[in-house]
Amino acid sequence: MILVLTDRQKNILQIIIRDYTRTGMPVGSKALASEFPTHVSSATVRNDMAALESKGLITKTHFSSGRVPSIEGYRYYVDNLVEPDPLDDSAEDLIKSSFNSEFNRIDEIVQESAKVLSDLTNYMALTFNPESGDDVTLGGFRLVKLDDRQVMAIIVTNNGHVVNKIFRLANVSSEQLETIVNIINSELVGKPLRQVLEKLKFDIPMLMTKYIQTPEGFLKIFGEMLNEAGKDKVHVDGELNLLRFVERQDVDRLKPLYNLLGTEDTVQKIINTKSNDVQVRIGGELRNDLLKDYSIITGTYDLKEYGHGVIAVVGPTRMPYSKVIGIVGALREELTKKLLGYYDDDQD
Repeated sequence: MILVLTDRQKNILQIIIRDYTRTGMPVGSKALASEFPTHVSSATVRNDMAALESKGLITKTHFSSGRVPSIEGYRYYVDNLVEPDPLDDSAEDLIKSSFNSEFNRIDEIVQESAKVLSDLTNYMALTFNPESGDDVTLGGFRLVKLDDRQVMAIIVTNNGHVVNKIFRLANVSSEQLETIVNIINSELVGKPLRQVLEKLKFDIPMLMTKYIQTPEGFLKIFGEMLNEAGKDKVHVDGELNLLRFVERQDVDRLKPLYNLLGTEDTVQKIINTKSNDVQVRIGGELRNDLLKDYSIITGTYDLKEYGHGVIAVVGPTRMPYSKVIGIVGALREELTKKLLGYYDDDQD
């Protein structure tokens, strides 16, 4: 159903959302009338509030005669009325100074973006590494002998992901380690990760057995590292910011929420990465009871042939949407520039 509102009703809804976002208190007709840009009586405001309530956009609370926005009210506001706020000078300075640091890996840049996003919004931030797809290839492989029993394996993908793992490889000489590295680099480097994993099942074991009696343990670990490199790694910052928006009796709800948002596979299902636009999903739209009082604002950053990733903010449904949408939009643009610059420098 398409909702049709008068201009005055739109203004009233905007004021209710703005005031409730700022104070957390229900908004009454007298306060609304005093804030209206043109003179209007409290009776007129009450009539328009009743119309908004009948449309399901605002609702009464049990302890006040004022009104608060409903999930549908927030949805209408985000879809039809909100205008992203431009970044202020201090926010621009923070982004630029943060991204001007020296970074050695893509991971570090994306992790820094989570911190910046959390600092700017005062909410929880989640940022995803560029999505690994069919274009992601194995860029390099090394084995470093730490002592007689321990070896560190390091793999790098063409989009800058680095995965390392320490494991035991008994009774293997330095010459054999060098042979393993040569086999991997000559047979697998430059190939898509999915193709590399396929070759690990048949071709590579047959080659390895010529030089190592039992390569199964190493190949298993190598396969696990490749799977990890192919995942969209999630960086989290500002978890404790959510404490400021829950009632004391609801603090216990945060632990399962943190568990939910701390699991990469679960987060990837919750965060919508299908759109290139900044998206807002509110309360019940997230289809998880733990998130019914929260909203998630996401922005996709597009790195052309290097894939795309996502940044996201998790906050209460009464967050200042215009401010947060503006920050997410601006940060994803700066993150895109920084990452593309990193790839360009890496190609030189």
